[in-house]
Amino acid sequence: MVASTDIEFFETEFGKRPKDWLTKPISAIVSDFRGGAPLAPSDFKEFGFLVLPKGGVLRGGNLLVEKDKQQYCSLAYAERHKSNIVDKEYTIVVLRDLVPSGPNIGLVVRINSNEKYILAQGVYGFKVHIENYSSDFLIHLSNTNEYRKVMRNIMVGSTQVHITNNSFLKVEIPLPPLKSEQTAIATALSDTDALISSLEKLIEKKRATKQGAMQQLLTPKEGWEVKRLGEVLKIRHGKSQRKVEDSNGQFPILGTGGLMSYTNHYLYDMPSVLIGRKGTIDKPQFMDTPFWTVDTLFYTEINTDVSPKFIYYRFLLINWYSHNEASGVPSLNAKTIENIEISIPSFFEQTRIASILSDMDKEIESLEQKLSKYKMIKLGMMQELLTGKIRLI
Repeated sequence: MVASTDIEFFETEFGKRPKDWLTKPISAIVSDFRGGAPLAPSDFKEFGFLVLPKGGVLRGGNLLVEKDKQQYCSLAYAERHKSNIVDKEYTIVVLRDLVPSGPNIGLVVRINSNEKYILAQGVYGFKVHIENYSSDFLIHLSNTNEYRKVMRNIMVGSTQVHITNNSFLKVEIPLPPLKSEQTAIATALSDTDALISSLEKLIEKKRATKQGAMQQLLTPKEGWEVKRLGEVLKIRHGKSQRKVEDSNGQFPILGTGGLMSYTNHYLYDMPSVLIGRKGTIDKPQFMDTPFWTVDTLFYTEINTDVSPKFIYYRFLLINWYSHNEASGVPSLNAKTIENIEISIPSFFEQTRIASILSDMDKEIESLEQKLSKYKMIKLGMMQELLTGKIRLI
């Protein structure tokens, strides 16, 4: 690894790049460019080739084809559109998007399965001249802000934004002169992606484990007492934050979506469970430090003989939308909440259950912090490697 401190740079559409880097139009890099085929409901069957949905299904830079989202076309349709069939030797790019902002337009992804696909309209496939260029380098480049800016500049249309084939193929991209360096950069970034992906899967597994533990631990047992929530807590209303808001304040101002701002005043300074009054009504929050809630977010005053953290976990299992009292924006009523019945064990059992689930939350939070750190590292690596500030060979 070499830092490019002594290398001369030149300006490109993507920013400064080392003087020895190349600028090549995408047309010189790719071959066998294939467009998508129009689809009609009659073309779908329960057998034949898989079909990518219109606009592609993209998540985290990877092509996502879940079993419940797979679409199949008839073999006859596949025969008619042989020129639109691709497999894992191809790279996918989205040149059309139903979303006006076109967030995925120009994004390049790889097919990671052994399936064959017929490309839908708006999704294109191509092979890269592998003797000189790395498709993985292009994939990582397409995830940079500079690349997204270039793509936005060539978008056309309003109701359905898109990029024409010609304008996409004419874009000149900067890249290392040797395929070996392109590959080394792509490998380093892909290894980091794999680490991030494995951590995301672990977090997902831990969350599922916690959800199962909640169901098991909070299921009423012999000796548990049925009580209305109003017998163990009082629902309190939040207030407008406009007169107390201070970005340099020490206490959080909370809304249904979480942190909104700060203040030097607080509404409540005891452990409390918060639940949306209007809007997002199914995302309970727990606070054990002083806070302020806005008028769309309830907070609770919880009896001293009840564990606030137990109440929080119990709130997570309530189907709040079944208590919705509005036909438009979802809303909850304080009295309605206080009339909900739950089963409660002894205080000792409450604290034991809360402790187990809190430990699981702490483990998940630790993993999420690690994930955030890895993602920041990945962004830093992209900035250094894809701009030639650090050279790997």
